[in-house]
Amino acid sequence: MVEGAAELEVFRRRWRAELARSRRSSSDACPGRKRRRGPQPESEGAAPEPVQGWGGFGGIPCGDPGAEPCMRPCSPSPVVPEPHPAPGPDCASEIPGGGKEDLLGQLIRDLNEINEVPFFDIQLPYELALKIFWFLGRTELGRCAQVSRAWKVLAEDQVLWFRLCQQEGYMPDLQITDSPCWKATLQECREKEQALRTNWKNRIGAVSQLQYELGKVLCDVHSCDGVAIAGYTSGDVKLWDTRTWDYTAPVLEPEHDLAEPGPRPHASFVRINSSLAVAAYEDGVVKVWSLMIGREPIHHYQHNQKIQAMALSPEGATIATASAFQVKVESANDKGYWETVADFEIQKLVNSLCLVPKITGCPVAVAAADEAVYLLKAREPTKILHSVYGQPITCLDVSANEAAFGVKGFTWLINETNKILLYNLETGRCTAQLGSSLGDFSCINLRDSPPCMLVAGNKDRRVRVYDLRRSNPVCSLYGHQLGISSVQMDDWKLVSGGEDGLVCVWDQRMGTKLWEMHARHPVRHIWFNSHSLITANIPNEKTPRGASIMDDDLTAHRRHRGIIYAYEFSVDQLAVESVLPICRSSYNETTGYNYNIGLAVPYDNI
Repeated sequence: MVEGAAELEVFRRRWRAELARSRRSSSDACPGRKRRRGPQPESEGAAPEPVQGWGGFGGIPCGDPGAEPCMRPCSPSPVVPEPHPAPGPDCASEIPGGGKEDLLGQLIRDLNEINEVPFFDIQLPYELALKIFWFLGRTELGRCAQVSRAWKVLAEDQVLWFRLCQQEGYMPDLQITDSPCWKATLQECREKEQALRTNWKNRIGAVSQLQYELGKVLCDVHSCDGVAIAGYTSGDVKLWDTRTWDYTAPVLEPEHDLAEPGPRPHASFVRINSSLAVAAYEDGVVKVWSLMIGREPIHHYQHNQKIQAMALSPEGATIATASAFQVKVESANDKGYWETVADFEIQKLVNSLCLVPKITGCPVAVAAADEAVYLLKAREPTKILHSVYGQPITCLDVSANEAAFGVKGFTWLINETNKILLYNLETGRCTAQLGSSLGDFSCINLRDSPPCMLVAGNKDRRVRVYDLRRSNPVCSLYGHQLGISSVQMDDWKLVSGGEDGLVCVWDQRMGTKLWEMHARHPVRHIWFNSHSLITANIPNEKTPRGASIMDDDLTAHRRHRGIIYAYEFSVDQLAVESVLPICRSSYNETTGYNYNIGLAVPYDNI
């Protein structure tokens, strides 16, 4: 330890002495001007030229080079040269003990010859520098690219911009080799996102009506990734793929068996995910179709009584249905064979049913029946999450780890108002109590909301956005004439539908209404992504007065049927979507009604 300190002290003294001699030699040889670097003398004993540029740093000795070094930082000051004859062009300072240049002089010479900032060029490997830049955002990378050429190469590395694209949610399925310039790709994606947001705010886009006249009255609608499924009182189940401009989709057919005389049962519930479509009928039959195979069902099972609630797993092949006091869970195994995974008996009628998403292994369901909420795990006994006598459950939704439901308070107690309870599914305990409203909470959306956020609709005609870390709402929006029936939100906008048939689009950060759309029946379904919106107005009355169920004149029931709207705000499709639906129709259907009898010319094929 002592020897190392002594060697370090000797090195410091030599360094300061060499720098001091370099300064004096420079001032004596070329007073009044900066001396240019000339060619090295060819004589064998000539010393290399001293290097300038380091004389103003602290710690340089003042005075005799042999004296003790002054550790006080000193500011650079010009050295007064002694009288000396004018040097010739071959003047050069010699370093004592010449003939061999030391390591320190070579290092100083290399540093002075570099014009760029030598931060990563000399001291750090490229991979280590890239790792440091890994923690910067796009703004910081843009600033670093203006420092030097070396930093520009680092700041525009494809790995950094590919990570930013993945981090901001753009091109999640692509690999780093799929784009030649990820910086330009990110810029293009952000420009499209800004254009989409402008179209959303200004209602710039195309809207289409998804109707199926032969289905009669609309019973239920569900959608996933732009594909909508609808069930009708005629028993038909219809699909629409709104990602294609012509919205061509099949009618899912029942099994080829002997049809019983009389009307078919209503398709009371429909659900869809990325691979399956499910319909539950009024007589207790449940049918499953595969979107990859065809129109005929691949699986079916039946309850003894009418089905009251149904749920489909968002990402897997798992179905849960509730009929009377029974909850049945059906799932497909690894070989594709369907089987009953669980069968639960509940002593109350189920009015809401949800499957917990992102569950590996045995499926987990959450059911709301009157004033109790049940946690149903396969191969485990039924567990009660919440139950308070006299406080029924009004709405229910689940995420991967939590369940949120609205609870109706006691009407005779002022302090017991309606509220939303949040339960952790792993511990089974209440983690938050949100809101305090006089009206009943009629709908809630936890699964599709941003992290730590929740949106709920109330019968007091208000839409409330909650932060799960606070009990009071972040914002409260008022714009409907009747109660709220369906809600969904993302990071900046919110879409709500009411019993009055009004669809409102809000800027939830500003708390202002952007635009609205009205239809005749209550809004029972809302789904949207970055560029499209699907809403469904479903009538409460399935058998309108004055209409026979066997009536063939479908035009008499047009205002009673309900309707599905598909909005498209994408910039790439506005040119095609702006064409009128009349001109976009292919008219290849064999049946129709007298409203379009004069529209038999396929204008889009000209």
